[in-house]
Amino acid sequence: MNTEKQLRWGILGTAEIAQKNWQAIRNSGNATLVAVASRSLDRSRKFVDLCQGHVPFPSVPRALGSYEELLAAEDVDAVYIPLPTGLRKQWVIRAAQAGKHVLCEKPCASSVSDLQEMIDACEQNEVQFMDGVMFMHSTRLDQIRHVLEDGTSVGRIKRIAFGFSFYAPEAFHEGNIRVHSELEPHGCLGDLGWYCIRFALWTLEGQLPSRVTANLISQSGRADSPGRVPTEISAELMFEGGVSASFYCSFLVENQQWVNISGTKGYLQVPDFVLPNFGSQMAFEVNNASYHVTGCDFNMEPNVRRFAVPEYSNSHVRAQETHLFRNFSRQVQSGERNREWPELALKTQKVMNAVYESAIAGGQPISPV
Repeated sequence: MNTEKQLRWGILGTAEIAQKNWQAIRNSGNATLVAVASRSLDRSRKFVDLCQGHVPFPSVPRALGSYEELLAAEDVDAVYIPLPTGLRKQWVIRAAQAGKHVLCEKPCASSVSDLQEMIDACEQNEVQFMDGVMFMHSTRLDQIRHVLEDGTSVGRIKRIAFGFSFYAPEAFHEGNIRVHSELEPHGCLGDLGWYCIRFALWTLEGQLPSRVTANLISQSGRADSPGRVPTEISAELMFEGGVSASFYCSFLVENQQWVNISGTKGYLQVPDFVLPNFGSQMAFEVNNASYHVTGCDFNMEPNVRRFAVPEYSNSHVRAQETHLFRNFSRQVQSGERNREWPELALKTQKVMNAVYESAIAGGQPISPV
């Protein structure tokens, strides 16, 4: 029987990703969901009915017809905010002012200055801020760090490369908020590139690149969008010490989500660094290939080792989204604030905005520092 104190959550918005996090809160063991708010009471009722029918809470969360009502609720300690990026700033600040701890979906804000205001509001009101990058809470990261630091598997890191994309159908381009410039101004860069940037920063222990360059390959916008957003973009990040990173993200290429970390001794590859492949293990591989020439024989010999941790891909008490809510709830209940979480979110925002600025400037080098 779980004896941990329960952190009481509210969900501000009914985005699809909130359905996954409803279940994560239920599975966490140290949190419960009190209420869900939408600007439409009917919409919040439908959301609660859908999720409660699939993953029930002992006490049915309340359906509320306004965000203000949720923030005024005395039985809500923390709010998860999956609203569109263009709307997040005001509601994160209002949540902080209401004394609610804040879990904010990514990308966190439209600009670096907006995110700084959001973080400052949380700091001033003594509440925790964190962005919703689930893989940061996977136990696989601990194993990856151990291998990166063993000195022989990868050696000195020189290059990090990413591919993250999905093929969006025509209906997506006609109606999804991710192709509306006021709601999601960074398009695929915000939706997908944020993860690539975050993993690169994590790999290099928070070091910011000295400069970035980017290529805006394609862009589009739905009919009611004031402008166009990136639907395909590539970027190059240069770090001090001769380390480089690159990523390609797109709404026009079918599912891929890999990262390759290359060094002087070998390379480490994760095939599913954001959304784990279905199963009960989280894995990655290290390759230390060797090349031999003997007379007329030219042999490249792979030496592949597989590493895995016992962690479920999703919908489980040992899934990364559950770890996220468990870790956040535990942090709040400790009475201490984790300042590394907002700092890393701000660094990610700085790099993302620099990439966007470079892309719209035709590849001009930009410093995010």
